[in-house]
Amino acid sequence: MSTEPEAATTPAEDGPDHTEHDHDHDRHDHDHDRHDHDRHDHYGSPGVPFERHSPFYLGFFGGLGVLLAYWLGTQVLAISSVLVLIVVAMFLAAGLDPVVEFFIGRGLKRSWAVLTVVVGVLLALGLFVLAIVPVISDQVATLTRNAPGWLDQLQKNATVQELDAKYDVIDRVREYIEKGDFAGSLFGGVLGVGLAVLSVLANTFIVTVLMLYFISSLDRTKHALYRLAPRSRRDRVAKLGDRVIASVGGYVSGAFVVASCAGITSLIFLFVVGLGEYAVALAFVVALLDVIPMIGATIGAVLVTAIGFATDVKIGIACAIFYLIYQQLENYVLYPRVMSRSVDIPGAVTVIAALVGATLLGVVGALLAIPTAAAILMITREVFIRRQDAR
Repeated sequence: MSTEPEAATTPAEDGPDHTEHDHDHDRHDHDHDRHDHDRHDHYGSPGVPFERHSPFYLGFFGGLGVLLAYWLGTQVLAISSVLVLIVVAMFLAAGLDPVVEFFIGRGLKRSWAVLTVVVGVLLALGLFVLAIVPVISDQVATLTRNAPGWLDQLQKNATVQELDAKYDVIDRVREYIEKGDFAGSLFGGVLGVGLAVLSVLANTFIVTVLMLYFISSLDRTKHALYRLAPRSRRDRVAKLGDRVIASVGGYVSGAFVVASCAGITSLIFLFVVGLGEYAVALAFVVALLDVIPMIGATIGAVLVTAIGFATDVKIGIACAIFYLIYQQLENYVLYPRVMSRSVDIPGAVTVIAALVGATLLGVVGALLAIPTAAAILMITREVFIRRQDAR
């Protein structure tokens, strides 16, 4: 028996159902549009979008930006002292990095080299606090006791008597000394040594701890920062960064060597010339002041020479001659040889950088200005000048 095949389902046969579904969908959309239209009519028609380039828009958000920038600036100023400690710790860590590299070059792993340097720093600080600080405090106290007697001797000078008659200089200085502020200002001040060393122990501790953290993680920190650069430029950025860090470390290490030489030679000379009673304190002050570019060594020399003249005229003349000769040797022999491998900047840039740094951050700014200027000059030569030459 022949059986006719079932008729295949064609789109035409499904047409009524599909069309009916489309009509339902269109009717739903129409109802939704009518609902939105009624809602807009109820609340009002939406206006033209706000013009982002209008004066009100720019002024309002510009004013918010100014207020935010001012607030951030005040917060930075509020923590400026902490930021200075952090920057000092970073520079000291960079200064110790060449020592770490020295031990690595002798076959030690970096972790052991860092541990050796950290232990050495802690031992040096401990010995300094236990052995040197009490001596410095005693000698500063002796200077404070003897200073009024030096004023009595100055009163016998005719020029000083004339100035004292006009401006009452001696009595004012004597009152200043007897109040106990003499030692604090002379040896404390911005450098925080002598009797004021107790007030800066907290900052010293913070800088020491941060420095140890930075030196232990310096290698990882460098690689983490270099990864922020694009892959195509990462190798060049890493080489420039390593050179900047080496330059800063070399400058800090060199400044420490120069200052140590100044302190040690001053200590030996003061014992020989007859100022052994104040030799350790004065040599320490000379070493600290010698770190300050341009004027530090001169201030230290003037201070020691003035105390020498107050003690004995012959001692004062000997101090003046010694420091005059030593500064020439330091400026033209010792300093260039120590710094030639780390910092290579023109003399005018050195002076300008030191002045700007001292104006911004005082003594700390003067210390950090020269390596910062050297790093900026190096980046300018290697990046900007090369790009200009390639055009």
